[in-house]
Amino acid sequence: MTPDPPSSRRAWLVVVLLWAVVCSNFITRFMLVTMHGSILKSFPMTEAEFGLLTAVFLWAYGLLSPFAGFVADRFSRSRVIVASLCAWSAITWLTSFARSFEQLLVLRALVGVSEACYLPAALALIADYHRGPTRSLATGVHQTGIVAGSIVGSLGGWLAEQRSWHYAFSLVGLAGLCYGALLLFVLRDAPRDGHLETPGAEARRRVRFGEALVSLFKQGSFVLVLIYWAMLGIAGWTVSAWMPVFFQERFHLGQGAAGVTANGYTALAALPGMLIGGIWADRWSRTNGRGRMLVPAIGLLIGAPCLLLTARSGLIGLAVIGLIFYRLFGCFSESNMMPILCEIVDRRYRATGYGLLNMTGTIAAGAGIYAAGALRDRRFGMSMVFEAVAAIMMLCVPLLLLMRPRTSATPVAVEALAGGRSVGG
Repeated sequence: MTPDPPSSRRAWLVVVLLWAVVCSNFITRFMLVTMHGSILKSFPMTEAEFGLLTAVFLWAYGLLSPFAGFVADRFSRSRVIVASLCAWSAITWLTSFARSFEQLLVLRALVGVSEACYLPAALALIADYHRGPTRSLATGVHQTGIVAGSIVGSLGGWLAEQRSWHYAFSLVGLAGLCYGALLLFVLRDAPRDGHLETPGAEARRRVRFGEALVSLFKQGSFVLVLIYWAMLGIAGWTVSAWMPVFFQERFHLGQGAAGVTANGYTALAALPGMLIGGIWADRWSRTNGRGRMLVPAIGLLIGAPCLLLTARSGLIGLAVIGLIFYRLFGCFSESNMMPILCEIVDRRYRATGYGLLNMTGTIAAGAGIYAAGALRDRRFGMSMVFEAVAAIMMLCVPLLLLMRPRTSATPVAVEALAGGRSVGG
């Protein structure tokens, strides 16, 4: 399985190019929530209406994800990625001209629709290029762009204070359009290699949405993956949304300090965690066909008790340490989700499958955030909420252990038989 050097370089160039795209994706996604004061000064709206700006994004994003994944399976993945980037960048630029709540609401829904097309296509394209023992690492490197984008997006409020929120949206939108124009010339689908049909136009012409759904849902392991990803969506988003409140109430921190403590350290921990989870899974998969499933399971077994430490600690230092290790090990799943999917489903339907994961994960995440708020209304403490989240994480472990690849051969061998020499490893 010695890779062809030029092909290997091209495979990693694709990861680098897409890293910048996913970074832009999450900058656009998160910057609005940091501009609360600036936007409310521009035109009147209630707090519920401001929250609706994010909710409508999530709903549009989740509901369109399965169809967006199918589009990436049916047509050129690289063209779908460029079109998606240009669409959300143009809508972000147009947002700078919004002059009412209703206009903002429509534009945020359109951002959700356009961004739904990106992740399924991007992760499937990375899987097309990295067919061998670099798949999890390549996915993990790409996913670190999510962290970087979230961090940069959090600076949107600062930029809105220094200039204006209109300027911030205009700057990010125009930058994305310029990068999209560059990708139009340099980003390409993976070439044909041996008999592998995934990148070929002929195979895509045979893809039908109904057939894709039938193929996916007749795989018992895919149903387990859907449940698993939905439960992780509840856990991850509940922690992200409510941990700042926990630090405010438990340790009497101010709003700014609580936000940095709750999200800043976890962002830094996620970067090495995604890389470690990817490298470890790639190495283990060479000798064990279920290595990519076992690594996230081990991560959850370590991460859940660490979250319990945070929830029960009366010392802020211990709480922060627990939170760091929760994120470090918990994000092993993010490096391996698409690689796991590649071992379970027909290669023609990888993007459609990931779109379905996006839908269930997003909808479940919204339900988890709402349920945590409802529990607070009933006087349940945040510690109890996070204890429940830790229990959900532990319940994800048997789901991983029950998943089975579509063949008993190792993933690397399967790809070698299907497509000859590995492009990415």
